[in-house]
Amino acid sequence: MSFRVFGFVVLLLATVASAVAVTYARHEHRQRFIELSTLENERDELDIEFGRLQLEQATWADTHRIEQIAAERLDMRFPEGADIVVIKR
Repeated sequence: MSFRVFGFVVLLLATVASAVAVTYARHEHRQRFIELSTLENERDELDIEFGRLQLEQATWADTHRIEQIAAERLDMRFPEGADIVVIKR
């Protein structure tokens, strides 16, 4: 009879340990899923910001805009034909 009681206690402890392990695993899964969702939202926001920055960079680097600023602020101009010197080797 003692062996049966010992076997029952072992099985009962194994069942309780298994239940605790399953509960812990589910909790960890939920925590990781929340973290994943947060990181995905952050990634999406960063992608949107990156797109905006690319648009802004394209706007600032527009050739016509650069030429206009060079002419207005720096008094730069394209050289005339007589101002161009070709050096041959």
